[in-house]
Amino acid sequence: MFCTRCRHSEAAPDGILCRSCEAGGYGGPAAGGGSATGFPVVTPHGTAWLRSPVGLGRAVVILLGAVAAADLVAVWADLSLLDVMNRMAADDWGVALERDYDRADRLIVLAGVLQTLTYVAAIVVFLIWFHRVRVNAEVFDPFGHRKKRGWAIGAWFVPVVNLWFPRRIAIDCWDASSPWEKPRSHALVNTWWTLWLLSLFAGEAGDRAYLRAEEVEEYRLAAQWMLFGDSLEIVSALFAALFVLALTRMQDGRARTGPREPESVSV
Repeated sequence: MFCTRCRHSEAAPDGILCRSCEAGGYGGPAAGGGSATGFPVVTPHGTAWLRSPVGLGRAVVILLGAVAAADLVAVWADLSLLDVMNRMAADDWGVALERDYDRADRLIVLAGVLQTLTYVAAIVVFLIWFHRVRVNAEVFDPFGHRKKRGWAIGAWFVPVVNLWFPRRIAIDCWDASSPWEKPRSHALVNTWWTLWLLSLFAGEAGDRAYLRAEEVEEYRLAAQWMLFGDSLEIVSALFAALFVLALTRMQDGRARTGPREPESVSV
């Protein structure tokens, strides 16, 4: 008797599942294949192995939380700088203002360092996770992908192309990983991607304005842009975490559920 979940391995003598499925692992070429027990699937893009994205997904979410925490420090720094610039514009000069300006400047530097460190770490782990779910999605739907798997990483670094290729790959993975009985809406993917682009453009505008600023009004404008961009990035990180969790859970669920039952044909 074959395992009722993966439909590939022999069921244990005392049950209806194979030993791999009983242990919670992935088993079978279509239902799943853990890195140790799975079987390769030949797709139009090459041979694909199903590997669990759960550990990587959790790591990405933790790092996105760190990014959001660094952005909170940046928001604090932006508000401090904006307060100082408003007081300068009102001719509120004095020792206290100089002290607050120095503190705001140090906060800006600290926030920049924290954002860079957390952002780079999150990007590295996210790309590893993104490539894994892209390969996994080929196992679920070998013919549902418009871009080769290498684009799961390369698309993020190609100018102009990086504005829509990653979303297209994410949509293909999302569709391939959705439950058989109820495909999931693209709303979460589209919301995450829109917020990501907006925060990217707003952050770039704020950084450029701050580096060019020389007058008080220019610093005020830069602080406002930086505040907007950092606040938006917090929301973007939240929706990115929701996207990662949702896609990870869908793939894990598909792997554990097994392939869709064949439809009966009346004769």
